Amino acid sequence: MWKREEAVRPSTAGAATINEQAASGVTGSSLNKSTNDDTRRSVRDVVNVGKSVVIKGEVNGSEDLMIEGQVDGKIELRQHMLTIGPNGRITAEVFAKSVVILGTVAGNVTATEKVNIRESGSVDGDITAPRVAIAEGAHFRGKVDMSTKVSNSTSGAEPKRVQPGKSAAKATAGRTT
Repeated sequence: MWKREEAVRPSTAGAATINEQAASGVTGSSLNKSTNDDTRRSVRDVVNVGKSVVIKGEVNGSEDLMIEGQVDGKIELRQHMLTIGPNGRITAEVFAKSVVILGTVAGNVTATEKVNIRESGSVDGDITAPRVAIAEGAHFRGKVDMSTKVSNSTSGAEPKRVQPGKSAAKATAGRTT
């Protein structure tokens, strides 16, 4: 006769056995263990802001964030990922490790790794990130700075200076006017 406890027990026991073996090193698939840990960590560490939530002011955090509502002000997640959902409406300066945009952003976006504007995404502002992806059908109006080092200031890069001991003619020899 089938009982609910028996149906649940094999899958739980099997998972425990696999985890115990992976922890003890009996099975050689440490890649699967790290993938499972990463998956659990990403599911556990993402905070969702719902469609009906309106935030006015600064948002700071040390977790990944998914915004479906409205934020007016500043968003700062320097070491984490920010996802702006299809219903998200952001009027803010954004600073994050990685930004995925499916909704609307009005303001500058700065990321230390990547900015990804998906098909339904819209950005009106400047983007500063080493990698930028803009999908076909996405809206973007602004400037893109793909410098490898993202600075805290919004000022542009300093002009190249002539090193002492070199003439100005040698320093500008490669340039055409």
